Amino acid sequence: MPAVLESSAQFSGFLQQNPAVAVYFSGPDCAVCQVLKPRVLELLAREFPRIAVAQVDCAAAPELAAQQSVFAVPTLLVCFEGQELLRLARNFSPAQLAEALQRPYAMFFDA
Repeated sequence: MPAVLESSAQFSGFLQQNPAVAVYFSGPDCAVCQVLKPRVLELLAREFPRIAVAQVDCAAAPELAAQQSVFAVPTLLVCFEGQELLRLARNFSPAQLAEALQRPYAMFFDA
């Protein structure tokens, strides 16, 4: 189950505590968000288990979403060592995510 982040302090702490993170920003009224989230979470757990996963409800934490420049949902941010490596927004598939993460994941964790 992904961690739930509701503040900038929680977001910063999550980045500091984990070498690699994926944060899924969604909204409660977003049908695409609700359909895509379980697929993305399952892919991350299966293919990229060393990436810590968190979620942000943009309706509950609009300040956090704005601070991270998330203005469309769903948005997935992937950070390695606190630096944003990948940002996917609106129309993306789990296959696109897997393709984008394979090389950096292997380089980061297998080096």
